[in-house]
Order: sequence, then structure tokens, then C-alpha cells
Amino acid sequence: MEKIVELVESEFKRNLPAFRVGDTLKVWVKIVESPLEKAGEPVVRLQPFEGIVIRYRGEGLSKTFTVRKVSFGIGVERTYPLHSPRIEKIEVIRSGRVRRARLYYLRKAIGRAARIESEMVEETTVDEQSSVTEEGEKGKQSS
Repeated sequence: MEKIVELVESEFKRNLPAFRVGDTLKVWVKIVESPLEKAGEPVVRLQPFEGIVIRYRGEGLSKTFTVRKVSFGIGVERTYPLHSPRIEKIEVIRSGRVRRARLYYLRKAIGRAARIESEMVEETTVDEQSSVTEEGEKGKQSS
């Protein structure tokens, strides 16, 4: 049984960003161009699909997420297996703040009602030189 678990876990993609429902993602998918036309290897191209994550479900290898966008006035949804070999990369464009696990209400929302509030991300990086000089000044003052 342990060997089966190890085999399944070896198929997991490890370089995936952390994202949640409400985030705006750009998913780069490998598309195989008709391999019958050209002799040899099939031509593979990358196609980006950018939209809002409206659902995230499953466990292990069966995890899936659904991304929705509106293209030329028509809503388009695509459901991807998280660990699919067809997914080249996933980029988090914007982090959204929502209070629901499933955002199906966005299907009926139009215009401004379909917007999701962005989450403000604070920068936690500190300039190392300024912190070193501040510590040095504090040491001089206490002496």
C-alpha cells in the first residue's frame, strides 16, 4: 500500500503557487496542434487562459479548480485538474477577498457586480542597510 501512495505522490506537481477561490489566475496550457498534418513530433504551443477561480475542490491527484472569464460578452469556464501534465504553469495575477467557497453567483452578475474586491498585500521586506544603521545608532545612544 505504501508503494502505491509513493507512486501517486511522485506524480504531484511541486512548483504550484498557492491560490484560493476569488484569485485571478493565468493558466498556461499546452495545446497539441494537429499531429497528423506534419510528420515527426507534434507541434505544441502554450495558450494562456486568464480568469477568476470560482471553485477549488478534491484531494490528492483528483484536485481540480475552475476558472471563469468573460470573453466577448460570453462567459467561459474551464475546469483543470491541478496536477495535469497539460498545465505548463500557473500565475497568480491578483488575490481576491471573498467569503464563499463557490462563486457561482458570478455567472449571473453583470458589469460592476461581477468584480471581486482585491486583497491588499503588505510588503514585508526591509532594507538591510537601514536596519543595520538603526541598530548601530541605538547601540551608540545606550552607551
